Amino acid sequence: MTTTVDNENRLSETFAALANPTRRAILAHLARGEATVNELAAPFELTLPAISKHIKALERAGLVTRGHLAQYRPCALDASPLAEVATWAEQYRPVWEARFDRMDDCQRRSNLTLFGRSSMGETTYGGGTASLAHPGLGARQTPYRTIPT
Repeated sequence: MTTTVDNENRLSETFAALANPTRRAILAHLARGEATVNELAAPFELTLPAISKHIKALERAGLVTRGHLAQYRPCALDASPLAEVATWAEQYRPVWEARFDRMDDCQRRSNLTLFGRSSMGETTYGGGTASLAHPGLGARQTPYRTIPT
């Protein structure tokens, strides 16, 4: 039971860290390789203490590790919490794929209805028709309202 609670807490901490755009930008920078705090702070209009707080939040979530290189403590990305997020999200894949499939079906049916061709060479819009002979002239009909052109 504690393992599940620990996993949930770790996942919550990871999501909390990822919720901030500055932290996501820091992770994107670290995905290209190690960097010092000064290097990570360069693109932001934040103080070094503010960047350090962001890095500490990323460290608490296990997304960043700090090494020791002489007087430097370069930061590096640890992607294992991101793998946990991916594993968690994967359980919902069948749900969103089914919804996308239904949305595709609905869109296909809608396109057939809205943009079918009549026998007179006009494009049908739902129940009405609008001539395509002079699209820039007059008004265009839609199933809901007339749109001036």
